[in-house]
Amino acid sequence: MASRSSAIPLSLLFAALVVYASLYPFEGWRWSGGQVWAFLSAPLPRYWTKFDVSANLVGYVPLGFLAALGLLRSGWGRWAWWFAVLLPAMLSLSLETLQNFLPMRVPSNLDLGLNIAGGVLGVCLAWFLERLGVMRQWTQFRRNWFAPQAHGSLVLLALWPFALLYPLSVPFGLGQAWEQLEEVLSSLLVDTPFLVWLPLQSEAAVPLSPLAQALCVALGLLAPLMLGYADVHAPSRRLVLLVALLLSALGAAGFSAAMTYGPDHAWAWVDMPALLGMAVAALVALATLRLPPRACHVSLLLALAVSLSLLNRAPVSAYFDQSLNVWEQGRFIRFHGLSQWLGWLWPFVALMYAVRAVTRLPAGRQADH
Repeated sequence: MASRSSAIPLSLLFAALVVYASLYPFEGWRWSGGQVWAFLSAPLPRYWTKFDVSANLVGYVPLGFLAALGLLRSGWGRWAWWFAVLLPAMLSLSLETLQNFLPMRVPSNLDLGLNIAGGVLGVCLAWFLERLGVMRQWTQFRRNWFAPQAHGSLVLLALWPFALLYPLSVPFGLGQAWEQLEEVLSSLLVDTPFLVWLPLQSEAAVPLSPLAQALCVALGLLAPLMLGYADVHAPSRRLVLLVALLLSALGAAGFSAAMTYGPDHAWAWVDMPALLGMAVAALVALATLRLPPRACHVSLLLALAVSLSLLNRAPVSAYFDQSLNVWEQGRFIRFHGLSQWLGWLWPFVALMYAVRAVTRLPAGRQADH
């Protein structure tokens, strides 16, 4: 029987990641003539690195895995496995073909083969787990732990650690995008009468005080916690969710700092405001273990509104801007932009989700209407 699955939106989002990584930086499109599929019969590349091979192989494993699960749970039956193999293969072929039109990218039959192999491995992993009954156990676990309508929140919770991977000026402070948006809109509207419509800041932005930073840290952690609490009702299970989210937050922030500043500075961001904010978030999370779901959505809405207001009134430090060069010039250049977009957009998507949840009628009243 077909059922809604979080694997479908996650597979679409992962496909977007693959598109971004394959076509970055999306500049210099041109047609140089020749056969666009000539790379299929070309000799194998003479120069390659272990990183490129592993990235092309492993990068498609989650896509095949998620596609197989999504199609299977959508009622495709045995055809789910075949289409889950076909879809990543067609995506890879399309992207390798499009690389003919980008001067900074080179289509490769080796990349195509590795991508297809990665998709097949992901589908085989999903098939193996399905045969072992793991997916049925996950379905039962999901029904026991989460509310039936938790599809959207599960997707947001799964994406939250990845949004933390891009370096942040305030730990866990997602959504600090107003400066960048202001610059883009100003450049687009220059020499037009609409420029005066922009709410440009007339005075220099004031940096956040240590107490305000601690508040942003606390609210940045409480937002996903309240999101999860709304769909996990048992206090004991909320406590498990609290520990899991805090550990994933620490892991993502430490990994990001290690890539930006080096492994020796993985925990350099843990200063007094960060410690205070994490302690406050943990105490509030423990105090709200029995908070009703609707109150959790209201708390999520308030946490996001206050944190976004504080973060987008503060400037981004020059030292922080310089540190991003490590990301933009290293191996993660294909991924830093997408993780940045996740960091910018996650709180706003969660904000819309919270507004919809707060304004949604209870199940009983929906039936009456």
